[in-house]
Amino acid sequence: MEFLMWAVPVKLLLIMTTVFGTPVSSQSGGACSPADRAALLGFKASIVRDTTGMLSTWGVGGGDCCAGGWEGVECGGAVPGRVTRLILQNPSMDSAGVYMKGILSSSLGRLQFLEIMMISGMKRITGSIPESFANLTRLTQLVLDDNGLQGNIPTSLGKLRSLQTISLSGNRLTGRIPVMLGGLQHLQQLNLARNSLTGPIPTAIGRLTGLQSLDLGYNSLSGFIPDFLGQLKNLSYLVLTRNQFSGQIPNSLFNLVQLSELSIDQNQLTGTIPSLIGKLKSVAVLRLSSNKLTGQIPESISQLQNLWNLNLSRNLLTNPLPEAAFSKGFPSLLSIDLSYSGLELGTVGNWIVNRELSDVHLAGCKLRGSLPNFTRPDSLSTLDLSDNYFTDGIYRFLERMTSLQTAKIANNLLNGDLSFIRLPDQISTLDLHSNRLYGSLSRMLSNGTAKFMEVIDVSNNNIRGSIPEFSAGLNLKVLNIGSNKIAGQIPGSLSNLARLERFDISRNQISGTIPTSMGLLLKLKWLDLSINRLTGKIPDSLLGIEALRHASFRANRLCGVIPQGRPFNIFPASAYVHNLCLCGKPLPPCRGKTNPKISQ
Repeated sequence: MEFLMWAVPVKLLLIMTTVFGTPVSSQSGGACSPADRAALLGFKASIVRDTTGMLSTWGVGGGDCCAGGWEGVECGGAVPGRVTRLILQNPSMDSAGVYMKGILSSSLGRLQFLEIMMISGMKRITGSIPESFANLTRLTQLVLDDNGLQGNIPTSLGKLRSLQTISLSGNRLTGRIPVMLGGLQHLQQLNLARNSLTGPIPTAIGRLTGLQSLDLGYNSLSGFIPDFLGQLKNLSYLVLTRNQFSGQIPNSLFNLVQLSELSIDQNQLTGTIPSLIGKLKSVAVLRLSSNKLTGQIPESISQLQNLWNLNLSRNLLTNPLPEAAFSKGFPSLLSIDLSYSGLELGTVGNWIVNRELSDVHLAGCKLRGSLPNFTRPDSLSTLDLSDNYFTDGIYRFLERMTSLQTAKIANNLLNGDLSFIRLPDQISTLDLHSNRLYGSLSRMLSNGTAKFMEVIDVSNNNIRGSIPEFSAGLNLKVLNIGSNKIAGQIPGSLSNLARLERFDISRNQISGTIPTSMGLLLKLKWLDLSINRLTGKIPDSLLGIEALRHASFRANRLCGVIPQGRPFNIFPASAYVHNLCLCGKPLPPCRGKTNPKISQ
């Protein structure tokens, strides 16, 4: 499983345990304080657009903000009529059209009795975090995730001595981590991930002895991973993913015996994996990938009895793999990634094929011969065996993997007829590019076979035949059949692929005209029709594809005026060269009428 699939629910659980640990009360315990009402309306006034609809409930008919009618506002506590919770969380995080646009008003700093502030997922709230928030001395939870906040993290937040959670991830914050945060002795969760923070981790963070979760991933932090992190004995979650940390993995980290996740992947770490790693008895997720780690994998790593996700990919490790230890260890293992780790495995070991695994990533491990025979193929959800030397066994290999969603076996030496490959019903991503497959596409792209398929890449093979007709209801987003020997025409029914984002048929023998119905593919971002035998003109209907970011029509037999509108007239000339008689921006202007016999 991917890291985010696991981490996000855990982080939410950490926050929700503290934020929502007590029942939400709609009882006011008194009329709303005029000062608090004014502070809230000041925030509303700073939001110039609200497509969430939340703020539409504020101040309607002069209503009482403590009466339960103002969405996200809660009152109570020791002093009647004072706002204690402000919780505005985007109900539709996946929708680009649901957001708040504006700034965080400094007026919120006047909510003197506020204990919880959560304004998250609003995407377009920009500007800085107001210095006035230093006045919120009762604040225990500050959650401003997934907005567009900019500038430095205010040092004045270090005055909020009651804070238990700071979560500012997914913004555009810059500068260094403030030293003042080290004075927040009650802090349990600190999440500054997915910003643009720089510099080292300040020594003051080592004083946060109550810290349970520290996520600084996806920044530009640098220096060594500091030894003092090993003093944070209560840490159960440590993520430093995708920064610029260098040096060796400090031994002090292995004093953190309560860790359930250690993710220090995508950095510039060197040296070996310390044998002390076996001390992390509670760790469930261990990610050391995309570093420059060398040497052998220590046998002690197999002592991690709770480990279910192990990722050592993209390093410089050396053989041999301690298979004997691995066969006896990892009783909880579900996900393994050794791709491009430097290991030369030769075959997929029994310690992998005989387990009930959900994710297996062994790309670039110099595997040879027939594809492996998994004892429990029905448990697999994701499989990546790309960039190896497998030669056969493809026909019924995937069919028994009844839970499989993603299969990547690209860039191998697989030889076989595409028509005889049996696929599980629910598979959504299939990547078989750069093999020696032949046959036609008809069965793979039939309505019955491809009903759940979103990505198909069979480029750079020896596939012949034509592009089949497409019926309505298919969910394809990516179709890459480039660099084959496919002939015939582009079917007009291509327009039935309403969700298509990438279409590549380059380097084939496809003839005929570009169907005008292609203009109905409104979600298309990438179009490559180059190096074929297409004739006629580029239809003006393609101007309706406003999402298009890349297109290539080069090296065909096209003629006529290039559609004059965005984005076609701003694509480079190289997208249109080596055709019969295309003209118009960005190529030279057309001269007179084109030959009607050629342009048809």
